[in-house]
Amino acid sequence: MTTQLLDDLALANHILVNEGVLDGFGHISVRHPNKPDRFFIARSMAPALVEAQDIVEVDLDGNVHDPQGRRTYVERFIHSAIYKARPDVMSVVHSHSPAVIPFGVTGARLRPICHMSGFLGAVTPVYDIRHSAGESTDLLISNQALGESLATVLGQSNVALMRGHGSVTVGNAIQQAVFRAIYTESNARLQSEASRLGEINFLTEAEAKATSDMNDLHLDRPWEMWKRNALKRG
Repeated sequence: MTTQLLDDLALANHILVNEGVLDGFGHISVRHPNKPDRFFIARSMAPALVEAQDIVEVDLDGNVHDPQGRRTYVERFIHSAIYKARPDVMSVVHSHSPAVIPFGVTGARLRPICHMSGFLGAVTPVYDIRHSAGESTDLLISNQALGESLATVLGQSNVALMRGHGSVTVGNAIQQAVFRAIYTESNARLQSEASRLGEINFLTEAEAKATSDMNDLHLDRPWEMWKRNALKRG
């Protein structure tokens, strides 16, 4: 089971790069299936290059446990704090996907515009690191305290934006977290385009929940497509 999970985690890195969510930066993790106080994440490297043997184990305080002494990402605390605060979360994605960035720095709120993005719900919270660490940071979540402040803003939402930085997306499995990260970027792009045409008729809160529940029943469909495309690209 763990071997397949690590293979899926490596593949998820490639999928998110192929779909324009990750580039040379960003990361995805998954909670350890047998140790809920640990999670798996790649060592510090570009997502497109990640293979199963590049994955390390980290605890919920952000300490790396790796026999080879390898380092992982500075922002591992995004993952450790969210896993600690949210026992329901099994996978976390942090990305800088470009269409999302404007919604974290303007008054426009990211809301579900189509049935594929109902998981966004009525409100997508925005985390501003200045409220926790002042106005002279590098915007990175580089310690557990900052991770905890982000987790608090995320609350029970599926997505939180990070001012001037990107977003964090959570799911109950790698497949769900990947789906949500991809369609968060898609929704942001569509919302920006629609806003130029006129007033947007967003999904209602009830529609958002119903569409999200329905899409969760079919996560294998896009996952298998994204998987095949990633394997073709090598």
